[in-house]
Amino acid sequence: MGCAANVKDQIRYARMSQTAATAPRRVLVIGASSGYGLAARITAAFAYGAATVGVFQEKPARRRKTASAGWYNAAAFDECAHAAGLHSLSINADAFAHTTKQRAMDAIDQAVGGPIDLVIYSLAAPARTLPDSGDTLYTAVKPIGGEFVSQSIDTDNDCLTDVCIEPATRAEIDATVRVMGGDDWALWLDALARSNLLARDAKTIAFSYIGPDVTWPIYAHGTIGRAKKHLESTAAELRQRHAGHGLDARVALMQSIVTQASAAIPSIPLYLSIVMRVMKDKGLHETAIQQQLRLFRDYLYSSAASLSAPDATGRLRLDERELRADVQRACHALRARISDATLSELTDYRGYQHDFLRLFGFARPDIDYQADVDAAVAGQFMTI
Repeated sequence: MGCAANVKDQIRYARMSQTAATAPRRVLVIGASSGYGLAARITAAFAYGAATVGVFQEKPARRRKTASAGWYNAAAFDECAHAAGLHSLSINADAFAHTTKQRAMDAIDQAVGGPIDLVIYSLAAPARTLPDSGDTLYTAVKPIGGEFVSQSIDTDNDCLTDVCIEPATRAEIDATVRVMGGDDWALWLDALARSNLLARDAKTIAFSYIGPDVTWPIYAHGTIGRAKKHLESTAAELRQRHAGHGLDARVALMQSIVTQASAAIPSIPLYLSIVMRVMKDKGLHETAIQQQLRLFRDYLYSSAASLSAPDATGRLRLDERELRADVQRACHALRARISDATLSELTDYRGYQHDFLRLFGFARPDIDYQADVDAAVAGQFMTI
């Protein structure tokens, strides 16, 4: 019930928002069950009226366990989309597998009614089984070239903690790039093109993040950052490879928010608690749905070239507010004053905790968490 309420809140916000003059008609979202991917799918459907295809891998409820939060998110989206008369096709499968892509192409061809004109790639996976060799590779969140020493938050005990992480090996760097880089993004676009399901002048976006210099050793200059660089080079390759379709492939750099992926990166919970406090004080903070609406309105489907222009390296910059000099100066000043005693006072750690609980449907005053419910929510998903 909490996950469904979260989805409905985002849908209401999307419906109230002003849209651009042009709009996507058929949208494929790979990684569509939470975070930015879910918000992008909601934006496409409920702000623009697009038919959407969502690909994700989530677990249904079992005898002694609830389903994953993403399962409930996707089920709520489908229910709301169908009630609104919007076309929605949800595929619960391993997005990395060749069979998933093949079956997805068949399903899109039969059910969507035309080629895809927007592809959103939003996978943040801990592992990937390579479709050709069958080898499984794992994401490593590590620095490159030297150990990482910093502070983070021990969220079990609500206090600061020191972190020290050894540098990644060459094998860990390579594996992270294969999992989190652009390989699979390119395979999806190639599959659409081969199946004549990529619309002329289509757009495709992969989400990324840079962050401020304080996070660079563990992110931008670490294994994840190396994978994100591969995303950027893949975008350029896709534009060249599918130039005949007029494909515009871009990486969109997003503002940091609380997600399952960001919560797992050492030192990021502390940085998020600080920057959320600063940006909220300045009226700059955006949620996932607010950022997606801005991405669609001001970048993807804007008639104003000054708004939609990419940066010098071809990226769309939705992180510009977070990286403003005044925001980062305030973050540095706060960080120097933080201790266990001042953590909750000086930062938005309580907001961070609230947002993390919301990812799983908790911390909603409108939900009776003591009520008996049937956890086996039937998603109307195609399973491969």
